[in-house]
Amino acid sequence: MKGKFKANFMWGAASAAAQVEGGYLEDGRGLSLWDVLYEGHTAHNESPHEACDHYHRMREDVALMAELGLKYYRFSISWSRVLPEGTGKVNQQGLQFYKDLVHELKAHGIEPLITLYHWDLPYELYKKGGWQNPESVDWFCAYTKTVIDALSDEVSLWLTFNEPNCFIGISYKDARHAPFLDDKAALIPCTRHVLLAHAKAVQLIRENAKLPPKIGFAPTGPVYKPADLSAAAIEEARRLTFSNTLQGPFSVGWWIDPVVLGQTPRDVEDYLCTTLFSPSELELLKQPLDFLGFNLYLAAGFDVEGSAYQSNEYQGCPRNSLGWPIDPDCMYWAIRFLQDRYKLPLLITENGMCNNDFVMLDGKVHDPQRIDYIHRHLLKAQQAVSEGYDLIGYMYWSIMDNYEWAEGYDPRFGLIYVDYRDQKRILKDSALWYSEVIKSNGACL
Repeated sequence: MKGKFKANFMWGAASAAAQVEGGYLEDGRGLSLWDVLYEGHTAHNESPHEACDHYHRMREDVALMAELGLKYYRFSISWSRVLPEGTGKVNQQGLQFYKDLVHELKAHGIEPLITLYHWDLPYELYKKGGWQNPESVDWFCAYTKTVIDALSDEVSLWLTFNEPNCFIGISYKDARHAPFLDDKAALIPCTRHVLLAHAKAVQLIRENAKLPPKIGFAPTGPVYKPADLSAAAIEEARRLTFSNTLQGPFSVGWWIDPVVLGQTPRDVEDYLCTTLFSPSELELLKQPLDFLGFNLYLAAGFDVEGSAYQSNEYQGCPRNSLGWPIDPDCMYWAIRFLQDRYKLPLLITENGMCNNDFVMLDGKVHDPQRIDYIHRHLLKAQQAVSEGYDLIGYMYWSIMDNYEWAEGYDPRFGLIYVDYRDQKRILKDSALWYSEVIKSNGACL
């Protein structure tokens, strides 16, 4: 039985400042750590300096969003565009870009959903220790206050951090993202300071926002699919999903348990060999949230005896262009496990597929695999809704092809094709298909 999405379901798409904006030295913007540290670490040595040139093409891009019928647009603020040094003097030209973006969205009937931090720490703050510095909590709060003062008269939806699992775990443990370090000891201060910054920012938003705010948090993490539908297999998948020793700082509970449950899972402290938070700090971390965001792309896998493939794979299984296995069941189990544990309305803040898209002889971009990917995942979301789980929205990642961090520009996740040679935009078939889904509120699935 297919569940009906709520009448006010949040249909949207997402982006991040560093991945789309470009204009990296314009109108007073300062440098981010990705602007500087990418060299020698990214595919083709590609930088985010121009990206999709959204900084200059914002109105064109919003018009395309409106053509698709988007209800919501999730985007992030470039901290160094607003505060070039990370702290201190505000760059009014930088703030004006976001004011103009918000005005343009609202004029087209699109609600803005703002992510305050999506991985692009100001380089000047990185030089001071970045998230390892205890002052980073105050830096983030001062930045948050600047943004709230400027935009909360028209914006009510806020996310504090996007995927700390990645900008801390992948960056400080696996050395695959900026600042490209392999330093397990750094996980301790970084975890502490990011989570304390989140909590204090939530307090600050509630105290200072001009419109009544709705606040969430957008982590990711491995969600395990049960081996079968037996009660034992389901509980084992649940246990693995919320274990924090299998994948360390990339884990789900590592970041969500403190801010929603007010507790640090013991296995995190065992992993780090230290106590992370005092009882009073845990009380501070448990700030009320209006919803939980979650970024989801694939099911996690565990070893299968006698097989070269993990449980989420099989020989010849479908994969995206990054090699990630595709299993739409992960959508259902993510919604179920997260709601059962955290009891918060859930917003899928990212879900999407990168594909080998190109312009075909007819001048169009045909991407049936992406349509199938979204369709199957939304059907699994409907299954969860039919069982009573509280899913409030879906943000496709991403609105347009963009800079995929260390992978450069080859992976294409977008609904809109971008030709990076001349920045021409083309609506892919998936964009037109998704437009119909939005128009029917999912009834056409």
